[in-house]
Amino acid sequence: SVIVAQQAGGAAAPRQVTPAPHQATPVVHRPRPVMMAAVDPALLAGLNYRLVGPSRGGRVTAVTGVPSQPKTFYMGVASGGVFRTTDGGGTWTPISDGQIPLGSIGSIAVADSNPDIIYVGTGPDGVRSNVSTGRGIYKSTDGGKTWVFAGLRDGGQTGAIRVHPANPDIVIAAMTGDIFKANAERGVFKSIDGGKTWKKTLYLSDQLGAMDVEFQPNNPAVVYAWMSRLERKPWTIISGSIEGGFYKSTNGGDSFNKISTGLPGQLIGKGNLATTAANPNRIYALVEAKPGGGLYRSDDAGMTWAQVNATPALVQRPFYYTTLGADQINADIVYAGAEGFYKSVDGGRTMTSMRTPHGDNHDIWVSPKDGNVMIQSNDGGANVSTDGGRTWSTIMNQ
Repeated sequence: SVIVAQQAGGAAAPRQVTPAPHQATPVVHRPRPVMMAAVDPALLAGLNYRLVGPSRGGRVTAVTGVPSQPKTFYMGVASGGVFRTTDGGGTWTPISDGQIPLGSIGSIAVADSNPDIIYVGTGPDGVRSNVSTGRGIYKSTDGGKTWVFAGLRDGGQTGAIRVHPANPDIVIAAMTGDIFKANAERGVFKSIDGGKTWKKTLYLSDQLGAMDVEFQPNNPAVVYAWMSRLERKPWTIISGSIEGGFYKSTNGGDSFNKISTGLPGQLIGKGNLATTAANPNRIYALVEAKPGGGLYRSDDAGMTWAQVNATPALVQRPFYYTTLGADQINADIVYAGAEGFYKSVDGGRTMTSMRTPHGDNHDIWVSPKDGNVMIQSNDGGANVSTDGGRTWSTIMNQ
């Protein structure tokens, strides 16, 4: 008997064959080895890779800038890690590849007192049918060259990270929690040692997480937070409950009190907060609620609220969007985004549609030194403007 090769599923599988009497012995055809010709490396020295497509970016869920470096901006991608530009959006460079072990980014915070210190929260809180779970917070102390894990691995999606304006070791994080199930590591957390340890300072239940957190401008002893339930099931999205809403701290985020005067009081969902250094007592809140969804404003540091705009487009698919940002020089200028993007110059009472390079808007950061300088993100990428949003850098370079 001899061995012959038989094709099975594309692979050669040997089998035993016994020739019948008076039958010729089968011939075994063996493939000739492929000889690879040696190539002189010098012949390839002049070749370089170039991008041939696709050139457009994808969904960007977090952006921020550096006030002391007016052309430096960061973006966090829903599935691609952290990128940085130092030329106002002309070119982008990935800075977390191979170090932060997942590409799902929820928040980026650069310390004003030391821009080399950067905190990144994984897992975006823009929840839709496809969700990539976060795995905690990462930190860089050398401007993004290297990254280390900084805790809250089970915090799920990251609503926001804020760094104390004078002390980069004091950090407050809004953690949504495990988006697929109840868990205790959700709510507002505070670290005073640069992320080595965290203390949970606002917790309602194992189903309600923190959507956003903000320091009051010029007074970091005052901290604002928004709490809500946001959970993804295989067959639906749960966004909102009878609990949650707006909370305020006057001791640097060590404890919080709920304030609801003027805010919706029945089914309360996701909320995003925006403060402005132009008027530290003013806060904007874009709120998912039934009834009462829309844009709210407080002019007394959150003690009382009034709805200023109920345009449905502002709270379209709020579990996915709820985008809000305020100008830091003119307190009456506020930006809101969902599928479209909008700007108000009268404190939110009226909104004008703004054109951005792509629809589905997720985040905005406005420079505290120049209200014309901003970065905005959407499902096509991140784009920088230096003229108040009249023109934007391209999303075709990401």
